[in-house]
Amino acid sequence: MNVTILGIPMDLGAGRRGVDMGASALRNAHLAQTLRDLGHHVTDLGDVPVALPETLDKHAASGLVFLDPILDACRATAERLAALPQGSFPVTLGGDHSVSMGTVSGNARRGQPAGGGGARTGLLWVDAHSDYNTPQSSPSGNIHGMPVAHLTGLGDPGLAALGGGWTLRPEDIVMVGIRSVDASERGLLREAGIKAYTMKDVDQLGITRITEEALERLSGVERLHVSFDADALDPSVCPGVGTPVPGGLTYREGHLLMELLSESGRVTSLDIVEVNPVLDTRNQTAEVMVSMAASLLGQRIL
Repeated sequence: MNVTILGIPMDLGAGRRGVDMGASALRNAHLAQTLRDLGHHVTDLGDVPVALPETLDKHAASGLVFLDPILDACRATAERLAALPQGSFPVTLGGDHSVSMGTVSGNARRGQPAGGGGARTGLLWVDAHSDYNTPQSSPSGNIHGMPVAHLTGLGDPGLAALGGGWTLRPEDIVMVGIRSVDASERGLLREAGIKAYTMKDVDQLGITRITEEALERLSGVERLHVSFDADALDPSVCPGVGTPVPGGLTYREGHLLMELLSESGRVTSLDIVEVNPVLDTRNQTAEVMVSMAASLLGQRIL
């Protein structure tokens, strides 16, 4: 497989600094060589340019924190991904989770005719948070809590238009590992009809059944994008995240999810986001997330 790595070193959407170094941490954890050892041809395209927070006015006229530079970085990300050949497998490295507004929309349009919209794309959102706030519902104004809503066309018109006319269908979204949802988000998720498996569901049903149900629900999509936030895993597994929430996925639950997705042959692109080396212990979180990517891309125990 032809794997393409692209970094988006952005922490403009988060409340804590440090995730802008996540892409470098993942590279230092030997992501490219790990994937080459699995037999893949790996090309690293470097990083999308992202403005530094210290050089910017924090508040836009809209009240959203760093709106314009986030829009610029996500637009550049989407354009880079859309220009890739359809047969490539992009692995995009955050950065905070707002980068997914560019990665998901760009991967939907990858290899498509210019101006022709995008392929029907499913989103498997592996995260402690649903990130379905809008500018009106968000208690913080931080955009990393809003990307899924904007991908479905809600919220700020500029961010919602990153797909160039393409939007993500709510019925094509499945969330796994959810355990921190703002009160206002609950109503928005129910209204949209998004399927979300909380950690209670993981405890009751198990990862195998949840993965099977997710793949069945997304059986009608042409492409399947996995957006994996490191805080989906328990903080004991991944301590280097900006918004840790106790009671997350175990190391083996994360790997089993990735292994089952790999066996399905359905996944066409991957995000790894919210790795914060400033808060980490000896790059543990980046190393764990590299191992998760390896399981998704074919690594097996036997």
